[in-house]
Amino acid sequence: MIGKDTHESEEEPVLKVTDKRKFNVDGSLRDGVTIEKEETKAESAPVIPDQQSFAGTPESGSQIDLSAAPSIDTDAETPQTLSEEEEEALLDDQNPASFINFLSTLVTNAAASLGAMPHPVTGQKSVDLDTGKYWIDVLAMLREKTDGNLLSQEKALLESILGDLRMQFVALTRASEEKLKAQAAKKFSSKDILGG
Repeated sequence: MIGKDTHESEEEPVLKVTDKRKFNVDGSLRDGVTIEKEETKAESAPVIPDQQSFAGTPESGSQIDLSAAPSIDTDAETPQTLSEEEEEALLDDQNPASFINFLSTLVTNAAASLGAMPHPVTGQKSVDLDTGKYWIDVLAMLREKTDGNLLSQEKALLESILGDLRMQFVALTRASEEKLKAQAAKKFSSKDILGG
């Protein structure tokens, strides 16, 4: 009915709050809490295949020889010592929102655009330089915006991957330009230009 308070006839629900924090406000361990040491998990770094053995197809449909293209070497990083907190943050492969997992998503798109690996959706290798440049620019913007906020390992990984992708992009651009020059030379001869 209108105007009649229905809350009086209903029972109020009982809420029980349980504090599951392991530490007190001052940082000390709470009574009855034991901390188990976790086994170290392998770091889930983005996997980029060897790029000397693939050939992509640009929009014109022709093959590009990538034997002279530089390969990506992410193992060249210098080992750094991490604090326990940094190591836990890096090795947290259970957290899908970790920076390394996010970075691997962007790198996968960039590598697929540059023909380094099959596209995640289509499963086919192709070279799309415009899309590759877009993903490289996104990674560069991310590096700029996160400057000073990344762990040393995350920063080193981002710098290494970004540098390698840029070198690959330049190599692919040069290879496609050489291919276009060779095709143009086949279409026109000196007789066509000079008239003879």
